Amino acid sequence: MTDLAGEALFGLPLPEIWFGLVFFVLGMFLFLDGFDFGIGILFATREDAEEKETLLAAIGPFWDGNEVWLVVFGGALFAAFPEVYANLFSRYYLLMFAILAALGLRGLSPEMYEEREDDQWRRYWGYAFVVGSALTPFLLGVFAINWLTGVAGIVSVPGVLGGLAVVALTVADGAAFLGLKTRGSLRDDASRYGTRAAVAYLGLVALTLVAVYVTTPALQSALLSLPVIALVLLSVALVAGYVVATRRGEYLAAFASVGGLVFGLVTVIAVTMFPAVDRATGLSVSEGIVSTLPLNLMTIMMALLLPIVLSYFGVLYSVFSGPIESGETYG
Repeated sequence: MTDLAGEALFGLPLPEIWFGLVFFVLGMFLFLDGFDFGIGILFATREDAEEKETLLAAIGPFWDGNEVWLVVFGGALFAAFPEVYANLFSRYYLLMFAILAALGLRGLSPEMYEEREDDQWRRYWGYAFVVGSALTPFLLGVFAINWLTGVAGIVSVPGVLGGLAVVALTVADGAAFLGLKTRGSLRDDASRYGTRAAVAYLGLVALTLVAVYVTTPALQSALLSLPVIALVLLSVALVAGYVVATRRGEYLAAFASVGGLVFGLVTVIAVTMFPAVDRATGLSVSEGIVSTLPLNLMTIMMALLLPIVLSYFGVLYSVFSGPIESGETYG
C-alpha cells in the first residue's frame, strides 16, 4: 500500500502535474468565459434593442457557471502552490482587486439592464456591460504576462500587449459562439468582427512575445525553444482555420479553433515559465509545491471531482445548445 505521507501517489510527478493542471484550469476559464467577454464587447456594436437582448440571451445560461473555472484556478493555485499564491496576490493586489471589480461590473450590468425599460437606464448599464467585458480579459492578460516575466510593477509593455491580445482573442471567441447561437445579419456582423479580431490577436501575441524576449533576457532561450516555436506556428494555422471556417459558416469548427488558440497561449506561458513557478522570487515548481501528504490527498480529490465538473458542463452546453429563438431574453 502506498505511503501517502512519504512518497508521491503511484510514483507520479505530482508537482509537474499540478503545475499543468493550474494552467489547464486557467485555459478553461479563458475559453469558456472568454466568449462571454467577447459577446459583451460586441454588445457595443449593436443598436437594435432586440439584437441586444439576443446577445444577452446567448450568454444567460452560461456566464455564471463559466466563472467557476476562475474560482477553481485560484483554489488550485492556493492549494498546490500556497507560497506562489501569496506572492502573486501581495505583489499584484491592486491588479487583483481591479479584476474582481471588472468581473463584478460585468456580472451586475446585465441584471441591472433588464430591471427597467428606460432608454437612459439601459444605455448606462449597456456601457457598463461593455466596459466590464473588455476590462476583465485585458487585466487577466496583464496578470498572466506579469506573472510570466516576474515584473514588480503592474504596468509593463509586455503586460499591456498581452492584455490587448487576450481582449482580441475573447472577441474572436464570442463571435464564434454567436455563430452557433444566432442567425441572419447579427451572425454575419459578428463573423466579420471575429475574423478581424483573430488576425489582430495573432499580431498582438507576436508583439507580446517579442516584448517579453527584449525585456526579459532570462526567458530568451525558452522563447526560442522548439515547443514554443511549434505552438506559435500552430496558432497561425488555427487563425487561418478560424477565418476559413467562419467564411464557410462552419461555426463549430471556428469555435474549436478559438479553443486551440486559448490553450495554445496558456501552454506557451506555462512552457516558457517552467521550471519556475514564480520568476520574481526564483521559486521553482518543485520548491513551491506543498508537502507530499496534502498533495496526494488533493490529487485523489481532483481525480474524483474534475470528471464530475466536466460532465456537468457537458450537460449544460447540451441542454442549451442551438440558436436563440425569437423573443428569447436574458432572464
